Amino acid sequence: MNALKKLSDLAGKYMAVLSLAVAVIALISPHAFTWAAPHVTLLLGIVMFGMGLTLKPSDFKEVFRRPKDVFAGFLFQFTVMPLLAFALAKIFQLPAELAVGVILVGTCPGGTSSNVMTYLAKGDVALSVSMTMVSTLAAPLMTPLLTWWLAGTWVSVSFWAMFLSICQVVLLPIALGLIVHKLFGDKVTAFSDVLPLVSVTAIVLIIGAVVGGNAAKIMTSGLLICLVVVLHNMCGYGLGFLGAKLLGMDEAKRNAVAIEVGMQNSGLAVTLATAHFSPAAAIPGAIFSVWHNFSGSIVANLMANHMRKSSGSTNTQEK
Repeated sequence: MNALKKLSDLAGKYMAVLSLAVAVIALISPHAFTWAAPHVTLLLGIVMFGMGLTLKPSDFKEVFRRPKDVFAGFLFQFTVMPLLAFALAKIFQLPAELAVGVILVGTCPGGTSSNVMTYLAKGDVALSVSMTMVSTLAAPLMTPLLTWWLAGTWVSVSFWAMFLSICQVVLLPIALGLIVHKLFGDKVTAFSDVLPLVSVTAIVLIIGAVVGGNAAKIMTSGLLICLVVVLHNMCGYGLGFLGAKLLGMDEAKRNAVAIEVGMQNSGLAVTLATAHFSPAAAIPGAIFSVWHNFSGSIVANLMANHMRKSSGSTNTQEK
């Protein structure tokens, strides 16, 4: 068990490196992950089930303890990233399938790794967890609604089909995870240290499946879509931080909101793109999955350093 825990810690720590390595392998040898392609939905369900296993009653209480902060984060989550995605798709005149993929990333809820990045950034982890939970639970309504509104410019979007898909791959696994945690709390806690390994494995397999299945397309339009993904992600961090600052939040809360807004559940975007649009529409989500783990680590480190410097200067002034 100790060996698995160490392996799980390593997987969580080096998730960005693993994601990049798998993406490169899939580009060089597209058939290496062909077997995983039919199981993308199941893999995302496993990630969401793991999220449900980690949720505690105190996480729900946190939402009601400070509703203003959570609502502000919710508002930023479902305005900043969707509108950014739409604007970038228009500015760069993306083909319909790629435009839809970018918008899907923007309309999805916060990513599960945002909580870890917030912890590394010395941000408000409780707020980050609450925001992820609320945006994820709201995703069956908000994601198809916003996608229908914004992506309808390029393609036909079925609200109800997307709604049902998100219920199946997000809400149902989370609910099952909550039930299992409730029934077997002690046993679940004993295996909680291994959950990151399971989630990371599922996520990198999703990346491998999508990148491998679209290797030729990525090689021809990769630079453009990479640029759009980077701008989408970095502007999300910046606007999330600015919005929180304008509302008078302290630095720990600003860090949490910025990371939560900038990091998306790109695995869900990939699943929805594959199920309802085209394989190529999954490319932005796959690239986002690789990139936001790298950028999140860097941004979290910069935020933590700033917090330490601010704390040090405050202590010096007090002396």
